[in-house]
Amino acid sequence: MLKPEIEDGQQMLADPQFRANVLDGLARRPRAIPARWFYDRRGSELFEKITDLPEYYPTRTERSILETACPEVATLAGEGRAVVEFGSGSSTKTPILLDAVAPSVYVPIDISGDFLRESSKVLGDQFPDLLVLPFEADFMRPLSLPKTIADTPKLGFFPGSTIGNMIPLMAVDLLRAMRSSLGVGAMLLIGMDRIKGEDVLVPAYDDAQGVTAAFNLNLLERINRELDGDIPVDAFRHKAVWNDDRARIEMHLEAMRDVAFEVDGRTFEVAAGETIHTENSHKYGARDARILLRSGGWTPIAAWTDPEGLFGVYLAEAQVERPAP
Repeated sequence: MLKPEIEDGQQMLADPQFRANVLDGLARRPRAIPARWFYDRRGSELFEKITDLPEYYPTRTERSILETACPEVATLAGEGRAVVEFGSGSSTKTPILLDAVAPSVYVPIDISGDFLRESSKVLGDQFPDLLVLPFEADFMRPLSLPKTIADTPKLGFFPGSTIGNMIPLMAVDLLRAMRSSLGVGAMLLIGMDRIKGEDVLVPAYDDAQGVTAAFNLNLLERINRELDGDIPVDAFRHKAVWNDDRARIEMHLEAMRDVAFEVDGRTFEVAAGETIHTENSHKYGARDARILLRSGGWTPIAAWTDPEGLFGVYLAEAQVERPAP
């Protein structure tokens, strides 16, 4: 039986997909759990702290790019579109876009419902004349968006280089799902982190204050809380490494000693030095980003970067598909 989570006086059952992914991921070799399950309430709060860390360049760099790019985005996209943000989190960059494009409605989508509703309220207070329609959902598959925006041209917003968390096959599937959700004629404003030296990349995912470590280890806390687990969290440590062959940062939870534990009534044994792979963050060069977008059914029409070339922001359009050039 699933153990109910107690939060704010309410009892909540664990997501059955979370249960399935955790049990399957712990049983497989090498062990791996999808990064999407980082984002319970605590995980979402920790990630927001990560974005403010001095080592974590992506958030501040992308924000500065958006401040420069969004007026041009507004010209290219036109006014009155429905802005649909995938994985909105706290929506800290969203006001930059909303100020520039004057949308008719804003639809933030996130898997963390409580966090989504709170951040939507804050943004609604900031834009009192804008209709805000928070949508709790897993955006990894095609969505049936609110009928009220069915005939409204759409501008998808996917900042933060979240696309980098997926292996290329899944990234292409996600872009196709976004195209299906938004429709032909829609546009997509997306951020992608770029390849750079390990001296910059690794500290961004293994900060001196240990916030990223807490974020990673919180996944084990969530498993214990929601899936009746007894994982000894103190037996694991956060590990971030650069995989040059796959052009990605990998996050792992490494066992510091031999451990045995139960999750949802099943017993698992993890040897010292063995890891649970919890996240990838792929980095894309400028050409790579354009190829990825085209593979997902999106035609790039504009791109921006910062003076150091650390990060890229791209505007693409879901044009009518054609079988040949």
